[in-house]
Formats: sequence, structure tokens, C-alpha cells
Amino acid sequence: MFLTISTTGSAEHPATDLGFLLHKHPGKVQAFSTSHGVAHVFYPEAADERCTAALLLEVDPVALVRRGQGKGRGGAPDAALAQYVNDRPYAASSLLAVALGSVFRSALGGRCTARPELPEQARPLRIEIPALPARGGPELVHRLFDPLGWDLVRAEPVPLDEQFPEWGDSRYVRLVLEGGLRLADALRQLYVLLPVLDDAKHYWVAPDEVDKLLRAGDGWLATHPENALISARYLARHKGLTRDALDRLELLRLAEADGSEVEELDNAVDADRDTEEKPVPLAVQRREAILGALRAAGAARVLDLGCGQGQLVQALLKEPAFTEIVGVDVSMRALGTAAKRLRLERMGEKQSSRVRLLQGSLVYTDKRLAGYDAAVLSEVIEHLDLPRLPALEYAVFGAARPRTVLVTTPNVEYNVRWETLPAGHVRHGDHRFEWNRGEFRGWADSVAGRHGYEVALVPVGDDDPEVGPPTQMAVFTRIDTDARKEGEVA
Repeated sequence: MFLTISTTGSAEHPATDLGFLLHKHPGKVQAFSTSHGVAHVFYPEAADERCTAALLLEVDPVALVRRGQGKGRGGAPDAALAQYVNDRPYAASSLLAVALGSVFRSALGGRCTARPELPEQARPLRIEIPALPARGGPELVHRLFDPLGWDLVRAEPVPLDEQFPEWGDSRYVRLVLEGGLRLADALRQLYVLLPVLDDAKHYWVAPDEVDKLLRAGDGWLATHPENALISARYLARHKGLTRDALDRLELLRLAEADGSEVEELDNAVDADRDTEEKPVPLAVQRREAILGALRAAGAARVLDLGCGQGQLVQALLKEPAFTEIVGVDVSMRALGTAAKRLRLERMGEKQSSRVRLLQGSLVYTDKRLAGYDAAVLSEVIEHLDLPRLPALEYAVFGAARPRTVLVTTPNVEYNVRWETLPAGHVRHGDHRFEWNRGEFRGWADSVAGRHGYEVALVPVGDDDPEVGPPTQMAVFTRIDTDARKEGEVA
């Protein structure tokens, strides 16, 4: 297997800086042992104006099979000859990707001790791979590399035999990439996409492959239009691992779109403790108030938006009248805890058909949430920054438009009744605000007016004559379109 990396430069910024980036001296020929052969690194040219580094991987297919690492193409027990006579020594594959990760580990990680400023610099790169298996042909090569910032992506089909053109092309291409990228980014792309194009791996795919995929895909995979295909092929179509990878990539995408860190989005629960608000009786009263309002509305298909650990979903499942229950949360950690609470894996088929848990951000419109009877936002809005509320308002009331929407939130006036809560503090460290009764009514009335709903406010908990209830709930009911038109005519 053969791969070259070339760059250009000048006397002020010599191309031989490539040697610092790769941690391989341009004046030496070096050999490195790998688990499947010997990797050689050498420089066919090394001058200020142009420098090329070559990686040559010598694979011993006989030793590969004897060590039990010949899985993938040619590894079938009924094809003994194919285990020894195959393309492994010649065509770029997962074997070359592993060699890249091993031989160029520091470069892949964006580290350069001698010249720490170099890894962050984009430089003109030209990468060539003479023989690359491409199950999907040149069209797939372009789908994978075109979105990654290369100025030139060329995938030339390799004919089966140049002496017999009528035989057509093989499944191999000669790949050429040109563009101004950071070397670490280019190597990470190759580390992931070489086995993806080959669509075979020479080793057992374990759960830690998901972490490898996300590390190498950091900064580009979450937003890649083909990330589902890339994940499935990289993980050898292992459904559980692929689902895990895609869930984590979606969280990365949401964090990037939100301008937040992943930890900020995925910190909804602490795995070691129950985060349900204390005292428990108020939480129970809140759920009972929500269930009562849903029963009164005749709702059967219900959304729990910001479902957290799934306490409300669990309560809804206990009542057969709620035929479809969907819990939505941006935090995969919260959804995982909810799944454990609900015992989804042990749930019977009839019961499991009533419930789904979805990852999603409530400040973005989501077609999956349209057409439901009711939506619940229980202790959710106060976790958003005030400028984000209009986005949530539109996503729920403007786009999803359930017949009934229930919103509960703390009443800040009641905080003086909590003996353990210091004056001026909110009830939870993640609360961005807490409204008094007038502020909540003003917001509820304006939302209802803009989106065609009627709204009623309901106290939850002990209704103190001076400061009101600890929790306030707004019950929004969508005004029927025909009824609104008749009212306007009258």
C-alpha cells in the first residue's frame, strides 16, 4: 500500500516543515513494525519549494491470516485461497488507516513539540493514493470528500486490464486530493474514510471504535451530509454501535449550532442521584396537576418536551388512555436514564409500542413533533436564556401546534417560603430566570395571542394568600380555525 503527502513552500516558510509536522526527518528512511506488516516512511523529494513524504506499507497476507487478523474481504472459511491471494498488500484499506494512526500519531493528534505553531496552520497539501478500493465508485468518493474543504477531489477509475478496455473498470480508484488544510485534519479524514470506502475492516469492531470514530471525526463528521453512511461502514454495520455514534454526533451538531459545549447540553442529570425537585410532595402534586389537565383535554397522544429522567413519561404509561407518549430531551444522558427508569428493554411489545424517547432541541422546529394532542413543558422554560424563548415558542406553538400545551414553571414570589433557600437565589443553579405571577401571565397571554390559543392559569401546590403557589401552570388550548373565522365575521 502506498500513500504520498506533498506540500509547497518558500525560503521563508520551507516545505520541509512537513518533516516537523510528521515527526519524521526528511533526510532519513525509517521503518516501523505494525501488527500486520512493516511501514516505511521516506521522502522522494525534500526542498524548500516542494516536499513529499511517502508511506509504504508492506503487508504479509500469510502472517495476517495466521494471526487471525484476516477478517473482512477474503476471510471466508470456504475460500481458503482468497485468504492468501488478495489485494491486501496493494490496495489502501483499514490496514493503511491503522498504520497512519500508528506511524503519524502525533501529526494525527495535531501535536508538534519542536514547532508548536505549525499544526494550527493550513498549508497547501496534495495527497495521492494509487489504489483505493471504492465500493460505490468515484461518485461516493466525491460525496465523502467534497464537503471537507478540498479544492480538488479526483477519483480516477482503475481499469481491470489496460490491454482489454472492454472489460471495464475495477472497483479501485486513483485518489488525488488538493487543497489548503491543516495536516491533522487531512490525516483524520483519511483515517476514517479509507476503511469506509473499502467497506471492510481487518479486525474485530469493538465498542471503543465509536470513540475512535468521534475523535478522528472531531470538527467535521457531525455536520457531514453522509455521516450516517460513514458511521455504519466504519463500524462494520454494527447497528448498536452505529446508533450510539449517530446519537453522539447529533449531540455534537446541536452543541455546535447552539454555540455551547456538549457538557452543557448533556448535564441534565447526575448519574449518581435523582435530580427530581425537593420536596417530593410538590413534584407529585405537579405531575397530578398535569395528568388532570391532560385528562380534561381528552388527550391521547402526548409529548413530554424536556422529559429529563422520564418521571412524567412513567406516570403517563400507567394510564391506558394515553395511547402514544413521546419523551424528548437534548441530553442523551437524560434519555439513557429515562430508558432505564422505564425498563424499555424489558417492556412488553404492547406497552413498548406506546412510548418513544427522542433526542432533540426544543428551540428548533422538528417535523417529528407535529400532529399530537398535547405537549407538556414541565419545569423547562426557566432553563433557557430569555432570548431563546421566542425560538421555543415558535417550535412548539407555531410549528408543532398541539391542541393543548401545558407549561409549568416556578413562582419566584413563593421562594421566600423556602427556609433553606437564601434570599435572592433561584431554586436550581441552572435556572436562567424565575418569573412572578404577573410576568408569567404576561408571557402566556402574549404567546396565546400570537399563535391562536386561549390560556388559563392554574396554581399547583399550596396557594399561599400572599405569595401564591410554589408552581404556576398555564393551560393553552388551540382555538379552532373555523371557529376563529366565524368569530371574526361576527
